[in-house]
Amino acid sequence: MSREVLVAGETLIDWVPERPGPLEDVGGFERRPGGAPANVAVGLARLERSPLFWTRVGADSFGRYLERTLADHGLPDRFVERDGDAKTTLAFVSHDESGDREFTFYRDGTADTRLESERVDDETLAGCEWVHAGGVTLASGPARAATLDLLERAAAADCTVSFDPNFRPELWADAEAFASVVGDALAHVDVCIATVAELEALGFSGETPTAIARATVDASGVHTVFVTRGGEGAVTVAADDAPWPAAAVTHPGFAVETVDTTGAGDAFVAGTITALREGRGLEESVAVANAVAAMATTDSGAMAALPTREAVDELLERESD
Repeated sequence: MSREVLVAGETLIDWVPERPGPLEDVGGFERRPGGAPANVAVGLARLERSPLFWTRVGADSFGRYLERTLADHGLPDRFVERDGDAKTTLAFVSHDESGDREFTFYRDGTADTRLESERVDDETLAGCEWVHAGGVTLASGPARAATLDLLERAAAADCTVSFDPNFRPELWADAEAFASVVGDALAHVDVCIATVAELEALGFSGETPTAIARATVDASGVHTVFVTRGGEGAVTVAADDAPWPAAAVTHPGFAVETVDTTGAGDAFVAGTITALREGRGLEESVAVANAVAAMATTDSGAMAALPTREAVDELLERESD
């Protein structure tokens, strides 16, 4: 694993409520660093060596806090940009009693919407084995064109490209716009990690999660699809042209004491990238990814509970006994 991993996308502030319930009934919040790609980058740093991370924050107190947080997690600052003319994105999280969450964004013209094309140069991409991005930066602003440009150039540079649609309806004009733009992105993607609801929003259908994953592989050009199912685990389907053996695998997930599901999907992505880059097959990779995701639900906040490799290995060994 000598070549680099590059993660691209938003870094923001999650305001985590002091207790479950609708936002209008919550009296206090705790500031936490967040943003799906930022969580993936930190998750990778916890599991293996730190990736490159391309992001953009405001030149405000929140942006400075996020820059410091990323540095504290060992992420290099080469592509961490500071925007002097825009604020840092804020997201307020609401939880129900089971730990499931929803987000309310303050993201109109904020720094992460202002990513600019070609800030990651071709020489850097030539040194990357893997590039990962998500759907939030596709929702609006110059960041949409910048993200699509990055994915296209990464594919041309023979990087493995992974993508998380991360559908947040509040950020899109409608589901049709989401499906159209993300469809353009999938033309450059090798590995898609998504929920059933996200794949259905993209127009793929089937009677089971495995059937939906197969339909996505057959219709999108993506050669491998992981469908995350929360506490029920995940399924994955790979086509014949995937660089690992074609298969359809189901994993039931792991039983843990869930505190907060924020960031669990991002932890799953980090586990997936790590396992596949290590040359593991799909069955072992989906088990690793589920273990990372399960561990990430055992504390509050998106980054706080991202596990170390040792903790993941312990969970895998315990479940195999």
